[in-house]
Amino acid sequence: QMELEALRSIYEGDLCFRELSPVSFQYRIGESGDPKAFLIEVSWPETYPQTAPIISMDAFFNNTISSAIKQSILEKLMVEVEANLGTAMTYTLFEYAKDNKEVFMENQPVNTVTSVSNSIAIGTPDVPASKKKEKKEQLSKTQKRKLADKTDNKGELPRGWNWVDVIK
Repeated sequence: QMELEALRSIYEGDLCFRELSPVSFQYRIGESGDPKAFLIEVSWPETYPQTAPIISMDAFFNNTISSAIKQSILEKLMVEVEANLGTAMTYTLFEYAKDNKEVFMENQPVNTVTSVSNSIAIGTPDVPASKKKEKKEQLSKTQKRKLADKTDNKGELPRGWNWVDVIK
């Protein structure tokens, strides 16, 4: 398949491009972490390119995008498909989506506030909480000794330490 070879050479080293199978491809439009990034999947039926490829936005990556927007993107891509029927068009479709990303996603509400505050919360752990935890975990010397006796000093518990004593 000529087009397959072409796609492989064009997108070689392009992290946005994924060949799912020799007739199925994914392309991420937008940087990862971009709230308006989306993923399109193009699959070739046996009669492609005389018939339209199957374009899907069902990837989990797109689960934050409203179905109305997905629908409108797919409709715009299908117009492009109609215009290119009979020719190898996967590259054209991916590039068309890249060029029109802003237009495609203009109505996608971007909730930047939450994503920003989330990343801050992840970056700086809550100091009081971690202090509290440390206190709880401090063992007395006897507790530590008991723990060391249970394990073989490598921190490994002896085989059968948690077995139920059947004889009792």
